[in-house]
Amino acid sequence: MSAKKFVSGHSFDKPVTVVARQAKLELSADTVSIHKSGIEFRSPNPFNEWSEMTVSLQSPVDGSKFSANGVIVACTGTKHAGYHVSMLFTEMTPQAQARLGEIARSPFGTI
Repeated sequence: MSAKKFVSGHSFDKPVTVVARQAKLELSADTVSIHKSGIEFRSPNPFNEWSEMTVSLQSPVDGSKFSANGVIVACTGTKHAGYHVSMLFTEMTPQAQARLGEIARSPFGTI
């Protein structure tokens, strides 16, 4: 994931939920960048690299909900400034891949 653009000026109907063994976060659209292969987000908490996580998303295009599993590949930042987390999706169903592609191509994501 090379793009560093975060969503701005748009909002999801529901926040993005990120769940890991150590945390559960509800993220607003201004802290999330969705790609066809993963997601980047700002977090007040650090995440261990190579941790497995589940992300729940609601499409701003049609309102459909889906979950995706992934692995944290990078987490940089500090306790005071917050953390920039990059996650790659793994083992997605064809339906989830199609929905994610729609989001990534919409004004809410980046390809």
